[in-house]
Parts: sequence; C-alpha cells; structure tokens
Amino acid sequence: MGAHTSDSHPKDDCHLFYNPNMNQILVVGSLNADLVVRAPRFPQPGETISGEDLQVIPGGKGANQAVAAARLGANVSMLGRVGKDNFGDLLLDNLNQNKVDSTFIQRDDSSTGTAIIVVDSSGQNSIVLSPGANGKVTLADVNSVSFPNGGLLLLQLEIPTETVLRAAQHAHERGTRVILNPAPAKALPDELIALVDFIIPNETELSLLTDQKVHDIASAKSAAKDLLGRGVKNVIVTLGSKGALLVNTETSTHVDAFKVDVVDTTAAGDAFIGGFAASLLHNKPLEESVRYGCACGALAVTKFGAQPSLPNTEDVERFVS
Repeated sequence: MGAHTSDSHPKDDCHLFYNPNMNQILVVGSLNADLVVRAPRFPQPGETISGEDLQVIPGGKGANQAVAAARLGANVSMLGRVGKDNFGDLLLDNLNQNKVDSTFIQRDDSSTGTAIIVVDSSGQNSIVLSPGANGKVTLADVNSVSFPNGGLLLLQLEIPTETVLRAAQHAHERGTRVILNPAPAKALPDELIALVDFIIPNETELSLLTDQKVHDIASAKSAAKDLLGRGVKNVIVTLGSKGALLVNTETSTHVDAFKVDVVDTTAAGDAFIGGFAASLLHNKPLEESVRYGCACGALAVTKFGAQPSLPNTEDVERFVS
C-alpha cells in the first residue's frame, strides 16, 4: 500500500480497497473541542496550580476515530451534531481537512461539545466532558443515513445510548459490521451488546460492563468471556502498556504493546480503533489487525493532543518496520 503524508489526500493511494462510490466506514458519535492544559500534576480539591498555555484541539471519541481511520486510507463519513458556534466551525473544517465526509453532521442550537483536559507530566490525563450538541443526536438522525453494506460502523458512548442502539440495529440489518468502543464507561443493555461484532473496552470499561475486577490479563480474559456470553462476537481489551487481548469463541490471544516514550495518552484508544478498523477493511487476520491497532495507539501517545497525535499510513509502516 502506498505511503502518504498527513497533508496529502488519504484516499488517493489506497486503490487496494478504496471504492469511490462506497463509504466503507460510518462513524456515529461525538465531536468535541478539547480545551487542553499541561500541568506538572493534577490539582488537589480546592487547590490552584499553574499550567502551560491553553490549547484548543479537535477531539471527541467519534471524530477522533473518524480521523484516525481516514488518515490510514479508509473512506470515512461521520454522523453527529455540533453547535452553531466557532468550535463547531473548527471541528467541521478539521474533518474536511482530514477527508472525512461531514454531510451527515448537523448544526444544533446547543453549544458544541467540549472536553476540559489536564495532562500531567507523565502524560496521563484527567477529563471533564460537556456533551452539548452531542447529547442531541437523535434516532431520526440515524434513520436518515445509508449504512455501508459490507463496511463498518464505529460507535462510542458520548451520544445518547438509544441512538447508539438504533445505529447498531440498522447496521445489523444491512450487513454492516459493528465496532463498539464502550466509552465513557457505562452499563449497557444486552440488546446492544448482542448486535456488536467487535467490542473494544479498556480495563476500566470492561470491569464496569461485567461487574468484575479487571487488573491483569487473566481477569481481562474472564470478563471478556462474560461479554461473549451476552452475544458479542469478539472482545478486544486494550491494556495500555500491556498491549491488547483478543477473545472470541475460537481464540484468546494476547498481543504485546510497542515500547515508546509516553507524552500524552489522549486518543490512544481512538488511534487503536482507527488502525484496527482500517486493517479489517484490508481483510487482514484479526490478530494482525489488533497488532496494527497497537502500533497506531503506541504512535499516538508519543505526541501531544488528540487528533494531532493520530498517525498516517506512512508513520505506521515506518514504525512497524
């Protein structure tokens, strides 16, 4: 597959699987303006500390995953809502620059979703989310869009759960495989879980979904099997510096992480999902797609910010080789 730089058109050199008449990935999810400050550490309750300059960076789990997959050559469209404000303009411009089709994104009277993010000196982050227009994505929005037959639907939980469920139902009816990133963590109806082809939680999210303590690979495997029993086809647990765990009825495979220096963990999971999805579209074996996702996630933590840290195909190929 031909390499490309981040400012070239991500689809031009992806003739292996790019069909100009087919959107291969539909992302139904959130768009946020991330208001990011780096600080030496997280403040204690009642404490004021000094940080670096405020940065406004395009984010939101849905938009991050859309951009992540588009930078890796996939043909991506996104459904969601932003406000009629400057942040909304910023987020739409950014999607267009990254060759994500924004036709299905509506402007809402609510303010654009925002995330207040503090990043400490070790690269860990603390996030407060204000959903804004993301909370207004409706069943009618989902009913109005065509789903990529034979493609992928990417879902997260920063929009209403009933809207996520409706999207999964439509995808299931049309033969579109469903990837669900159950974040932010919340309990989910079995009806939704049973419609999912690939659920991709981290340890915290898996623990909440299954009501089991997840603290190592063995406990992750046990909790993943609980989700399989609720009807999901594949569970992929992202384990940070410990890599990822793939569990389905045929296999339980641990994929090691790539060793990198961590600058900022924001959007590492989104980079993983974008990479995994792009690799799936190549019909690569599952384990290979998980490994590719791990490489994308590793690259993302080496740079500051959510979408600025997402790698392109050339970055990943250079890194893996």
